[in-house]
Amino acid sequence: MALDYSKKVLEYFRHPKNVGEIKNADAKATLGSPACGDMVTTYLKIDPKTLRIKKVKFKSYGCAANIATASVVSEKAVGKTVKEVLAMDVLTAARELGGLPANKIHCSVLAVNTLKKALKGYMVEKGFWKKEEIPLTKDSVLSELFNVVNPQIGLDIVRLRMVEDVKIKNGNVQVSIRLGTTDRSFAQHIKEEVEEHAKHIAGVRNVSVRVRR
Repeated sequence: MALDYSKKVLEYFRHPKNVGEIKNADAKATLGSPACGDMVTTYLKIDPKTLRIKKVKFKSYGCAANIATASVVSEKAVGKTVKEVLAMDVLTAARELGGLPANKIHCSVLAVNTLKKALKGYMVEKGFWKKEEIPLTKDSVLSELFNVVNPQIGLDIVRLRMVEDVKIKNGNVQVSIRLGTTDRSFAQHIKEEVEEHAKHIAGVRNVSVRVRR
């Protein structure tokens, strides 16, 4: 069944801006997985004195919404400071494109979070931040959980809306997962994958995962 994409989505899909890679990029990050259907790699050139983004390029593996959102985000980031981009809402691209089908909203989240991941890596690598100073937020946890795939279905648990809640307090992260129609035999695997991915996020001290039907 054809998806109800806006004219703007289709325009960016057919004529995307900033596609490609930057040789000797100051920052680079990849999120998503080909197995899940969507992946984005973002490359950046950043002015080390003003911390403004001078150039953005991206490579996308996925659908029209994936390409369109990555393109929009790349345009909006140029000229902005690191601080301004890190404050960017994850639904920025979806709004800019006039909306997305419900099952494609994750593309906007993926595009923004890939950009933010590259910037956070840059700030740590260049010594502007200590690793523990990277803000720990619900968005940063969800960004990492895009990499946790439900083995029964072959899609990430964020897109499948299996993540019911993420609570953060003093570096302690509690993730609530709902299995839904997923077979219980996969519960332990999903729990362990969530723990493994979440514990490597900057600022996380402890991770607890609750899985329920």
